[in-house]
Amino acid sequence: MQTKKIQHFVTQNAIYIVLAVLVIGIAVYDPSFIGVNTLRDILIQSSTRVIIALGVAFILITGGTDLSAGRMVGLTAVISASLLQVENYPRRFFPDLPHLPLLVPIAIAIVVGLIFGLINGLIVAKFKVPPFIATLGTMVAIYGINSLYFDTEPNQSQPIGGLRDDFTTLGSGSIGSGEFSLPYIVLIAVAVCYIVWVMFNKTRLGKNMYAIGGNEQAAKVSGINVTKNLIYIYSIAGALYGLAGVLEAARTGGATNNYGNMYELDAIAACVVGGVSTTGGIGTVPGVMAGVLIFTVINYGLTFVGVGPYWQQIIKGAIIVAAVAFDMRKYASRK
Repeated sequence: MQTKKIQHFVTQNAIYIVLAVLVIGIAVYDPSFIGVNTLRDILIQSSTRVIIALGVAFILITGGTDLSAGRMVGLTAVISASLLQVENYPRRFFPDLPHLPLLVPIAIAIVVGLIFGLINGLIVAKFKVPPFIATLGTMVAIYGINSLYFDTEPNQSQPIGGLRDDFTTLGSGSIGSGEFSLPYIVLIAVAVCYIVWVMFNKTRLGKNMYAIGGNEQAAKVSGINVTKNLIYIYSIAGALYGLAGVLEAARTGGATNNYGNMYELDAIAACVVGGVSTTGGIGTVPGVMAGVLIFTVINYGLTFVGVGPYWQQIIKGAIIVAAVAFDMRKYASRK
């Protein structure tokens, strides 16, 4: 009986156990890993990634997938950065652009992300194109659009720099000072996580999302407008990618058309490790957050102790397989 209880606990909390084991293992190897500054760096690096992963989670829970997320992040990073350079920067993207209120370029970038998410939703819901193919097509198209925009005169594909202080403060500023300061970007990510949690658990859209992912035909029979809900969901995901692109540009202090490359795969992996089912109908915000933290701890922690990037890829792959295996056992035990 005791063995069964332990086995049940392990299968139900595999994701959190893996995260704890990773932290403890790295800390044993190098005790300096346990510190406020390290935690702060990990949270900052996780902030944009968790927003992207939450957008991807919306799609995965409906039974779809989104390969265009990373390229939307890159496009919106370039758009926001190009509109928020200091006026005396020698290679200004728009030399004659007047000083814009901070919220205007941010809103433009988020709306651009929402529009491309809307396009994804229309293609999937209206034209019945499989999500993998639909978002693969928009991924390629968005990268082309971003590259054309990035290559316009007078920029001509030069990295965009010279960003305004009020913008970069979003990515590097904090409330307070010293070790215990609270970075703005982390607070924004926490707020987004809470809003998405409410949407998942307390709104009709959230309930419909889980119903569609669980059984689309049953959802239609029960009166759910699947087409409308999918369009809403893809649009919300696009807006989240837009916000993540803005924050990524603010965090790094610049942007290029290659920003966001492969971010969608990291986001999908984090969702899967965090318990979001690739077949739809299952997933939680805390699980997604834990999945993102696991991969950030892998990247940051293993680099911290000197593990090479190739070994990091092997460890990542093993964790993905192990976490999914644990989740399969968990869902099998529920049935």
